[in-house]
Amino acid sequence: MPNTAIYKLKQNWLTAYDTSLKRVKLFVGSILIVAIINIMPGFFRGIENRNGTVLNDWVLAHLPAYDVSVPIFALIWGMGILMAVRAFYKPAVCTTYIWTLIFVCIARFISLTLVKLDPPAGLVPLVDPLTSYFYGHAAITKDLFFSGHTSTMVLIYLHLDKKRDKAIALIAALVVMALLLVQHIHYTLDVLAAPVIVYCCYRFAKAFSL
Repeated sequence: MPNTAIYKLKQNWLTAYDTSLKRVKLFVGSILIVAIINIMPGFFRGIENRNGTVLNDWVLAHLPAYDVSVPIFALIWGMGILMAVRAFYKPAVCTTYIWTLIFVCIARFISLTLVKLDPPAGLVPLVDPLTSYFYGHAAITKDLFFSGHTSTMVLIYLHLDKKRDKAIALIAALVVMALLLVQHIHYTLDVLAAPVIVYCCYRFAKAFSL
């Protein structure tokens, strides 16, 4: 990378966090994310050990179950890499992204605690070694309402600003939502609720990060 490009990138970061308040928000948000990541394994083990309700899902009842783990995680991690690259060159997005993620995680902790569900009939286990840490390296099937995988894709879509990036992210999110149903990992309600809740968290984070 030419020196001028390095200088420009450095200036972008300095400009994005040119006040103590902005730096504190980024720092505190980063600390909270680390804390949440360390809380997740124990939380999900607790969710998995309780009894819940099996919903009568018309869509899943008419949809044969297949293992589509590879395309699901290829899309999620591919879009995650794109988001990381874009954030590297547009650092101002980092604070909003982190705080939206914090609010989404809190919302999921609350919803998973209150909405006790057992997995759909025909569920095909979804295993990804890269994210198994968050589940304590255990098979988790009751992480249902609302969908974390869908939330991740919507979160990325909301924080990309280039038209082409947003178009790709939207298509990827819709495909992942469909594939989650194909694999019977989530109920239709889990998948449809996620974009609405994530958007509310995003608007709140935007107001907070001003």
